[in-house]
Amino acid sequence: MQIIHPEYGRRVALVHTGEPHGDELHLLSTYRSIHAFAVAAIETGWKLRDLLSTDLSGIVLDYDQVHALQSDWRFLPSFDHPDHPARCMVTGCANGPANAGARSTAPPWFTKGNGMHLRGHGEDLIIPTFGVGGTEEAELVGVYIIDPTGQPRRIGLTPGNEFADPEMVQRDPRMLSHSKLRTCSIGPELTLDADFDGVHGSVAIERAGAVLWSKEIVTGEAHTVFPLADVERHCFKYEAHRLPGDAHVHFLGGSVSSFGDGFRLEDGDEAVIQWEGFGRPLRNPIHREAPADHGGATAL
Repeated sequence: MQIIHPEYGRRVALVHTGEPHGDELHLLSTYRSIHAFAVAAIETGWKLRDLLSTDLSGIVLDYDQVHALQSDWRFLPSFDHPDHPARCMVTGCANGPANAGARSTAPPWFTKGNGMHLRGHGEDLIIPTFGVGGTEEAELVGVYIIDPTGQPRRIGLTPGNEFADPEMVQRDPRMLSHSKLRTCSIGPELTLDADFDGVHGSVAIERAGAVLWSKEIVTGEAHTVFPLADVERHCFKYEAHRLPGDAHVHFLGGSVSSFGDGFRLEDGDEAVIQWEGFGRPLRNPIHREAPADHGGATAL
């Protein structure tokens, strides 16, 4: 995972679970981003897992306290491009359930913007002033780096909230691309060598500490229209998506949301998403932006 401290800056940490000390975060030494560790693994030929496990700093944090946001440490997105947010492409795939009907020739993927849109565990997801509304979309997310030869390299999978504005599309189907350009979240943990066969989880909406809506969810190749290999092949067939050093965050599709059940999020609600085998829950408050003039272009 990636965390940040107002004094010590950003760090990468490994999660250690179980007895005798409970859940701990072990800070790593050499690099301050997973992107940098991935670059080093490519350059040295090491397996990323081995490179991470041999770089312990000896500094250990209480995971309970950090996850509950009860310390000065805060979460970053579980993957990003630390130096150039615009070099992190955020996309998604409208995979849908496996019985969704006729199969198209390629996964219908879309763009959600760049790394400026990414948020971590505990950070607000924003309904902008020009938005109609917003809803959580619980998914698993593939994260990638492009190696020096232009080959996409999958780093792992992480929980994600592909926050969007389906009510905007409901009013006008032509606004699909507009409805997807929203803040979204990934994390708190990134799992290496993850299995994307059949994964179970849950999603809930809380208001003032009470659960107002919840649902069991499932994803993975056994439950989606397109296998992961097809999703990746079609996403990365474009030359502009294979620029060496670029980061990619790709939401792998989901079919459940509170909006689909008639629930409408309000300012201050919290979306909570958890996938079995992918660490602790991803929790994000929802914040409706105050009215403001976003302006337009002016002539030079």
